[in-house]
Amino acid sequence: MKIYGHPMSTCARKVLTVLAEKGHEAEMVLVDLMKGEQKKPEFLKLQPFGVIPVLDDDGFILYESRAIIRYLDQKLSGTSLTPSDPKERALMEQWISVETSYLSPPAMKIVAQKLFVPMRGGQTDEAIVEVGRKETVRTLDIMEQTLSKQEFLAGNSFSLADVSCMPYLGYLFPAGAGDLVTSRPGVAAWWERISSRPSWRKVAG
Repeated sequence: MKIYGHPMSTCARKVLTVLAEKGHEAEMVLVDLMKGEQKKPEFLKLQPFGVIPVLDDDGFILYESRAIIRYLDQKLSGTSLTPSDPKERALMEQWISVETSYLSPPAMKIVAQKLFVPMRGGQTDEAIVEVGRKETVRTLDIMEQTLSKQEFLAGNSFSLADVSCMPYLGYLFPAGAGDLVTSRPGVAAWWERISSRPSWRKVAG
């Protein structure tokens, strides 16, 4: 089993976290994003949209991190990260959708402007950062309503919904926006629980 990606990639980190939670390893085939290797013809044969990660499971090629983590959770042995209860499973899917639409896009506006743009020699656009903060605040306020009453997004057990959110919140801290997490008691307690898991410590260092 191979993962084409980069250990600093948010989407690759989701996949690596699931592998760690399940107690499995995969060969990491490094795709150098700074050199644009994800846009080269040989990589586009695997991922026609030119983004990472890509899973190669003995010739079965799968891209899109949310599809990959669902596949790995179903296929691999180890503790399931998908609730067996239909309602909790539906809540897991709901929160993965929330992450996709309402959390990762604004959070990455902050992260890109504060971390990635300067890394490439550009100048941070604070107007974009402010928009990202406002949009992220809205989502985290809604998450707070849930996490003030239960330990994890889908209920009382750690699930793929929590995994999906981890990389984006993790990058808010070095981007100088960790206060968005720590200022909300329910979200802050949840983040402490999930970020202290051995799987995340292994992936995020």
